Amino acid sequence: MLTIQQIKSNPEDIIRRLAIKGFDGKDAIARVIALDDDRRALQHRNDSEAAELNGLAAQIGGLMKAGKREEAEELKARVALLKQSQKELADKLAETEAAIREILLSVPNVPCDMVPEGRTAADNVVDKEGGKMPELPADALPHWDLARKYNLIDFDLGVKITGAGFPVYLGKGAKLQRALIQFFLDEAGKAGYLEVQPPYVVNEASGIGTGQLPDKEAQMYVVTADNLYLIPTAEVPVTNLYRDVIIPDDRLPIKNCAYSACFRREAGSYGKDVRGLNRLHQFDKVEIVRIERPEDSYAALEEMKDHVQGLLEKLGLPWHILRLCGGDMSFTSAITFDFEVYSAAQGRWLEVSSVSNFETYQSNRLKCRYRGADKKTRLAHTLNGSALALPRIMAALLENNQTPEGIVVPECLRKYTGFDIID
Repeated sequence: MLTIQQIKSNPEDIIRRLAIKGFDGKDAIARVIALDDDRRALQHRNDSEAAELNGLAAQIGGLMKAGKREEAEELKARVALLKQSQKELADKLAETEAAIREILLSVPNVPCDMVPEGRTAADNVVDKEGGKMPELPADALPHWDLARKYNLIDFDLGVKITGAGFPVYLGKGAKLQRALIQFFLDEAGKAGYLEVQPPYVVNEASGIGTGQLPDKEAQMYVVTADNLYLIPTAEVPVTNLYRDVIIPDDRLPIKNCAYSACFRREAGSYGKDVRGLNRLHQFDKVEIVRIERPEDSYAALEEMKDHVQGLLEKLGLPWHILRLCGGDMSFTSAITFDFEVYSAAQGRWLEVSSVSNFETYQSNRLKCRYRGADKKTRLAHTLNGSALALPRIMAALLENNQTPEGIVVPECLRKYTGFDIID
């Protein structure tokens, strides 16, 4: 969430930048400033009364020693009034701080200056592109037909067991999934990311820490009996490793990667764009997460983009990078770059990764700080990215690599699959 310091240093700029995300922050920002002024006044009064209490305690002790009991009793009456006032002030302070936090949790992160204005995905900017477009015959099959033809994925079995959006991978389809996961983890390890194996369920505090709650609870699966949530991405548990932590300066940067299953309700999704692997309720993904000093975070963001680009190039997929406009960005990010690969059989681009810098928005929620060389504690910057999400990668690989002889496996995966072709 935004810090009070951010807001009060230039409220007009905060309101302007929030508008780029399509959020009218005028009333919320004004309310936060007014409540913070109230909080400061209450805190000043509380501190003054606490100082008076300390002084009275010393005076009472002196009067009692001097045998001036009557004067001491008068001061004790004043002490009782101050103690009652202190309790009331503490309650008011807690109420005011809770009101400020509630508002701040409802305000999205402000986009950085590199974010283009715009309302929808049509306003996103293509920053970079690469890879060779495949040339497929006119009778090329989409991945759902290829999956059936080669017995790789059974969507109907998933419906039988759970429901739509929960496919069952079979034989070489399952092995290709496992190969992709291991390839992505190995490449992350080579890039200096420490692998973490996190839980797949998190508590409410973790969801709030990374910004899934209270903004996206409708998109999450809830374990109601225990008030736990199935993770939508490994970003949530991995970033929460650093909740309420002060990181020594010499530990930065922190680079973690994690494989996990991901669970998303995707409420309201329907139509041709969700067919097959295009949009699932459960899918596999390798995530990369970084904790950085603020001055280093944008260089780290470029490194993360280069890492994802390298994966797509090794897989031989045509790709482009989109810089998302304000209206298409997530609630929590300061800037996001989406990677899409081209699906030749479907004739469309498929999103396979989002790489984002959240600046201090998540770390303020998490109270994730670092102690600098000057011994002062500051909020860190958090970043994460998909490296990569599997379903649409699998879809593009199956479709783009189909030949009359079968589906050719990219060379970088063959040591993991144990086969060169799916036939």
